[in-house]
Amino acid sequence: MLKQETIQIIKATVPVLEVHGLEITRTFYKNMFQSHPELLNIFNHTNQEQGRQQTALANTVYAAAVHIENLEAILPAVMLIAHKHRSLGILPEHYPIVGENLLKAIKEVLGDAATDEIINAWAEAYGVIADVFIQVEEELYQKAENNGGWRLFKPLKVAKKVVESELVTSVYFVNEDGSALPSYEPGQYISVRVKVPGEEYLMNRQYTLSQASAEDGYRISVKRENEHTPNGRVSNYIHDTLQVGDLVDVSVPAGQFVLQETTAPITFVSGGIGVTPLNSMLQSLQNDATNAVNFIQCARNEKVVAFSEAIQEKVDVLPNATYTALYSDADELITKELLTEKVADNADVYVCGPVGFMEAVIKNLREIGVQDDKIHYEFFGPSMQLAK
Repeated sequence: MLKQETIQIIKATVPVLEVHGLEITRTFYKNMFQSHPELLNIFNHTNQEQGRQQTALANTVYAAAVHIENLEAILPAVMLIAHKHRSLGILPEHYPIVGENLLKAIKEVLGDAATDEIINAWAEAYGVIADVFIQVEEELYQKAENNGGWRLFKPLKVAKKVVESELVTSVYFVNEDGSALPSYEPGQYISVRVKVPGEEYLMNRQYTLSQASAEDGYRISVKRENEHTPNGRVSNYIHDTLQVGDLVDVSVPAGQFVLQETTAPITFVSGGIGVTPLNSMLQSLQNDATNAVNFIQCARNEKVVAFSEAIQEKVDVLPNATYTALYSDADELITKELLTEKVADNADVYVCGPVGFMEAVIKNLREIGVQDDKIHYEFFGPSMQLAK
């Protein structure tokens, strides 16, 4: 429990964090990687270069300060981050390093305004918050092991690669000894850790499992990004260099963006490669499922769209389902009118795609009366905040 004096000091820093939070987290990551470059083997370099990791951390620190009297209010955010940490292999010994560098960054950015009193209060608060993360993450590690999985990473063999479209290739991973891999919930992801030629550090990427849990292993489906962009380093390595028979370090599936058991109608809305978790959810439905199911897939054109045939085949065997494909090159855009038609009363709506796409879709869903507890979404990468 935090002392009341500490709580009051933390709450008093909320306005400062609102203004300087991002500068603090940028300084934190810069300093931490300078003093502990080995952590670059864990963190996603692309998210660092694009500023997403810094923004996500700033949002988390700000939320912790706002809710310092009732940290249970941020438990959903803690669970989301803890799943990502477990998937990346974050361990208790990493937390003191983070704490030391976070406090130094606060002092560096705020200068004399960061009094000893403020630094000591944040040190105490960080200790409490870190203990929560360590406990939750340990529970997730144990849960994975109890499900026949493993802690941290395990080398899995590339069993096959399948070209899905001009931009998307699927990779199937299996155990070297042919034994079954742990089951997972549709919508979950794995971390893949690779050594890309020419790169100094290992590179981690989290990819959604793009099919329902199956005996033929774990399947990820990777969009080829521009090789000259940060995102392109790993995706081009997977497309062009990774070969059948290679061993790749893989984590046990993680994530909370999963299909909920329900008899209510379900609408899936995907944009681009955001189709991967939603296709996994769709394929996991029993063929005799009585839910009204509508799948809306948005892509640039028919050449780059992935899984349209598999989605249509599944929709055809479900008793009450429809599939709508929209191609932006043909000026086919998702509209509020289409959502009104496809989202039934009391429907659960699952949304995945680029941030701008999700912002537009979720805004429209709210405007047509869909309640927030019926809208399910998750970002690829660090958790950002949707524009209201």
